[in-house]
Amino acid sequence: MSLDRQDLSGTASGTLSPQPGSSGNGGQNGNGQELMRSARFRQEREADWRRLEWLVLEAERKGLQRMGFADARDLASLYRQATTSLAIAREISLDKALLAYLEALTARAYLCVYAPQERLGGLVSRFLSHGAPQAMRRCWFYVLLGFLCMGLGVLAGYLLYFENTDWFYVFMPEELAGGRGPDATNDYLRSVIYDQDPESSGLGAFATYLFSHNTRIAIFVFGLGVFACFPAALLTFYNGLGLGAFYALHVERGLGFDLGGWLSIHGVTELSAICIACGGGLKLGVAMLFPGDLSRAESLRLAGRDAVKLALVAAIMLIAAALLEGFGRQLVQDMTTRYLIGWGVGGLWLAWFLLGGRSRR
Repeated sequence: MSLDRQDLSGTASGTLSPQPGSSGNGGQNGNGQELMRSARFRQEREADWRRLEWLVLEAERKGLQRMGFADARDLASLYRQATTSLAIAREISLDKALLAYLEALTARAYLCVYAPQERLGGLVSRFLSHGAPQAMRRCWFYVLLGFLCMGLGVLAGYLLYFENTDWFYVFMPEELAGGRGPDATNDYLRSVIYDQDPESSGLGAFATYLFSHNTRIAIFVFGLGVFACFPAALLTFYNGLGLGAFYALHVERGLGFDLGGWLSIHGVTELSAICIACGGGLKLGVAMLFPGDLSRAESLRLAGRDAVKLALVAAIMLIAAALLEGFGRQLVQDMTTRYLIGWGVGGLWLAWFLLGGRSRR
């Protein structure tokens, strides 16, 4: 809203009716004095208002950070003067058009001066440096439960395979196994692990499927956690069953160390992302089940602040796992190097979670 000359001139040139209870020239003289005082009030401050309006437009157009020091200083100073003028204008009952103009101008100036001016890059930087690691530390118990669900699933799948090898086909669909099963030869399993051509080996298809599958699992375990926690924990456990049976097959053939190196490159990051997403879902579920003195809606809202951050961390880790899988799995063939890459990256994630966002005393 802008104030033109006609608005600023007010009603000084108009015809005024006498106030109730007044008569004759006395009432007209009193109103005339008020109009003169109102016009003088506007005339003395009009230049500052227009200067403030221009500064507000500049701040809205390019942001307060890109304004010069003098302009930013004048914006803050003129904003305070405009609020004082608005208070005076209300006291002396100036015309409604002027009051509406000042109210709109001071509201816009307030947003420019006091509203957060952080841009997308600053938000991302603050999330990575403080928000994400602090949320991970606050939710360490739920994340630990996610790792526990995954670990129990791997252990159960591993033991069930040695109890009866037919469990392999229960946890690993035949089309996904691609010939890797209890009936496969050692030479075939070894050739798949060390084949540098992902197109000629079934392991490339398995890795691609595993990533897409784990991505869906991460989304589901987070979203289902709000339903009393159980679906998220069960889905994470089930995801570990297939991994445990697949690993048990290679251990039985003396290839456990080899498969572990191949899985380490991207699996440390990828499987950790699922456990973290599960932790976020469990936090929502606990907030739903045990709201305490809060309403369930309020409890979910508060828990969602950290839970959503955990989901974003899981998404970042899944993207990193895709890059590690796309390059490291084919380019690195040495087992020791594979382990160093996989667990070294895992150590970096852990350092970020433990050390990030800590204030310096």
